[in-house]
Amino acid sequence: MSVSGTSPFYNQEHEDFRSQVRRFVEREIVPHIEHWEGAEQLPRELHRKAADAGLLQIGFPEQAGGVEVPDLFYMIVLTEELARAGSGGLIASLMSHGIATPPICHAGSAEQIARFAAPVLAGEKIGALAITEPSGGSDVAALKTRAVRDGEHYVVNGSKTFITSGMRADYITCAVRTGGEGMGGISLLVIEANTAGFSRSPLQKMGWWASDTASLYFQDCRVSVANRIGPENMGFMAIMMNFNQERIMLATQAWAFAKVCYEDSLAYARERQTFGKPLIRNQVIRHKLADMKMRLDAVKAHLDILAWRVSHKQMPVAEVCLLKNHACTALEWIANEAMQIFGGAGYLRGSRVERIYRETKVLTIGGGSLEIMKDLAGKQMGY
Repeated sequence: MSVSGTSPFYNQEHEDFRSQVRRFVEREIVPHIEHWEGAEQLPRELHRKAADAGLLQIGFPEQAGGVEVPDLFYMIVLTEELARAGSGGLIASLMSHGIATPPICHAGSAEQIARFAAPVLAGEKIGALAITEPSGGSDVAALKTRAVRDGEHYVVNGSKTFITSGMRADYITCAVRTGGEGMGGISLLVIEANTAGFSRSPLQKMGWWASDTASLYFQDCRVSVANRIGPENMGFMAIMMNFNQERIMLATQAWAFAKVCYEDSLAYARERQTFGKPLIRNQVIRHKLADMKMRLDAVKAHLDILAWRVSHKQMPVAEVCLLKNHACTALEWIANEAMQIFGGAGYLRGSRVERIYRETKVLTIGGGSLEIMKDLAGKQMGY
């Protein structure tokens, strides 16, 4: 269903873009998603096809080969349509450049943008962001991977984990400690996958099967100083800015997958015959669907308001944290109700509802856990 007729935030250009993305999803993704889920990775060719269709470049500067857009609603439309395939792993992996590349575009030099960002946006290379470590995730200021200056190189030692696209990435935007303890000693380096001393291993997950996830290891990796993004020891702020954008898009994913669960449940309840009548004729089922729709629309209103504010250069950190929690907890509830409506059919692999149900929990963890979002929001609001 189009949103342009019911929201002042969307116009015909958004709907034209929606049609473009929907055609791509129906042609290039839906027929293959079950195979990619089984293979636990996407083909590299999909990145090239997505770039050719103009999907990877949305929201990035022209200098990097991107397509600049006036608001975040283009990214919301893109995410909503990609979610129609019913695979969070697809979005996480195909769009991993959405968290790996912005620091390069915001803080990198023209040479770095041309070298590291442009090939990723063209679908020729794959980018990943490496922040989380085995010893901690959201506590970025305590990261331990160290980069010691040695002439025109840094010598990097340490490890990262839970890295999306970590097995396939050509370029890794990596947070390292170049100075003292705390947030003031962190820098960003782009580490190339062919660097001597770099290795990686795959991780098996409950969900997001189509997204390869890895642990990364750095043993005396020599990385050119020319690969440092921005000034030394000034990487923390770029990471925090990245988190805010990531959290809005994680909330968008949660809403989009909740919408899929609701729509599939509604269709199933209309078609499924029980005791001689459609399932939807039972009051308890109608009430479930009404409650699902109520929560779905509340999240969408919350999302649209904050997307508008961020598009107008506001940075409501507390509200973004609360939005992420609102959207992700709503998804968990809606996916659970969808499974209940589907019954045994929902427990079988192969349906969108079954896959989404398995994948709900990662969204309340990734990009800042539910608990950390509450704490950060409270601090921002002076609690």
